[in-house]
Amino acid sequence: MKLNIVPARTGATWVKLGVKVFLKQPLAMVGLFFMFMAALSIATLVPFIGGALALALLPAATLGLMAATQQADSGKFPMPTILLSAFRAGKAQARAMMVLGALYAAGFLLLMGVSALFDGGQFARLYLVGGQISEELVMRGDFQTAMWVALILYLPLSLMFWHAPALVHWHGISPVKSLFFSFMACYKNFGALTVFGLAWIGLFILVGLLVTLVATLLGSPEFAGMAMLPAAMLMVAMFFCSIYFTFRDSFTSDQAEPEQRPDSVDISA
Repeated sequence: MKLNIVPARTGATWVKLGVKVFLKQPLAMVGLFFMFMAALSIATLVPFIGGALALALLPAATLGLMAATQQADSGKFPMPTILLSAFRAGKAQARAMMVLGALYAAGFLLLMGVSALFDGGQFARLYLVGGQISEELVMRGDFQTAMWVALILYLPLSLMFWHAPALVHWHGISPVKSLFFSFMACYKNFGALTVFGLAWIGLFILVGLLVTLVATLLGSPEFAGMAMLPAAMLMVAMFFCSIYFTFRDSFTSDQAEPEQRPDSVDISA
């Protein structure tokens, strides 16, 4: 397996490909995304362990959306069972994906635990359990400190798990090695991922402005309130479609046909 080092402008290409493949199968991708969200929401309802269970399922669920994107990109209609791809590739890979999910849940809960040292756990409780948000709470210095600590710690966690589910599923890499390879791929392609992130932020802002503009032209502030959430959900679904392409272009299998790449590094296990 080789790690491909791509130019920064590739990040914009990933965004375009995500939007393009979404538009190929919009009904299927929207339906799968809402099933993805519903599955995680149902998991949170399990008494005592619901929050941790939802976190543990996130890598496998994300892999399911990536597999759906792969099928849609090849012209196929992804069926709902594609979301279970992580658990249908054999016992060994299913077990590895469960380990990966447990590691993600443990890492996320650990960073929330660190943030709790700064505000007594108010931010962590609000994020994991839910509750009422008040202006007074949000403006408190200790709450804001805890929030920023959690965000800063989440960045390396996110980089470690960005490609990890796909590496476990498509390349048979062990969970621990997949975290290392994922982090290195993100580090080597940080320019492309930065452009990727900034492009998506720009698109989200643009869609928000368009919804607001339409509401203004219609003279109906209620329209903005009604349309903003569905528009945001569609954008998030497109975002998840684009994640597959960040993986596809970052790694090349030894068995795959050689491609012209700007640079590559052999990271065979």
